[in-house]
Order: sequence, then C-alpha cells, then structure tokens
Amino acid sequence: MAESRGLWFLVGLSVGALAGILYAPQTGEQTRDLLSRKADQGRDYVQRKSGDLRSQVGNWREQAGGFREQASAARDQAVQFADRGKQAVTRQIDQFQAAVEAGKQAYRESAGLKKDNPEADEASGANL
Repeated sequence: MAESRGLWFLVGLSVGALAGILYAPQTGEQTRDLLSRKADQGRDYVQRKSGDLRSQVGNWREQAGGFREQASAARDQAVQFADRGKQAVTRQIDQFQAAVEAGKQAYRESAGLKKDNPEADEASGANL
C-alpha cells in the first residue's frame, strides 16, 4: 500500500513538472537557460556548503587535538603527583623504621645490652 502511494506521488510530481514546463510563460530556450542557471546556483551552493563543512570539521579536529594534548598533560601531571606522593610515603616509612630502630637501640643501651651480644638479649628477654 505504501509503495503504491509513493509511486502515485512520483507520477503526480512528474506530471506536474511536465505541465509546468509546457505551460511556462517563457519560451523553451529561456526556460532552459533559467533551469541551467538554477542548476549552477544549486551546484555552487552545495560546493560552498561542503567547503564550509570541511572547514568546520577541520576546526573540530584541531580542537580535538588540543583536548587530547590537554588530557595528556593532565594525565602526566597526575602521574607526577602520584609519584611525589609515593616518594613522600616511602620517606615517612623509612623515617618511621629508623625511629623504631633508634628506639630499640636506645632501649638496648639503657638496659646495658649490646646489639652484638645476643646472649645478653636472650638473658634479659629483650628480643625486639
């Protein structure tokens, strides 16, 4: 059903265009010139719009490249911040371990024990 409607529409369109050309107020040559000019204008319009569209797509590509560069820079900066954070945590852990070791050493010294004397450590129960 829909196919026959489309067919009848095209038939009606063709008959209308033919009647318009046959009953045109201008001569055949003038009508052909008018149609030729209109076709040229249409072609120029399409070329102009396609050029504008190409230009716009080029601008979008440049902007996308800029966004890519910004995202890459932001990612690099985040990696740097993460590395600095890791280094700070590692330093804190090292300082904490050094403080614990210093505390152990101070305890041993205050208890009169030497680090190289394991028998004294075992005798005092200081197995830290």
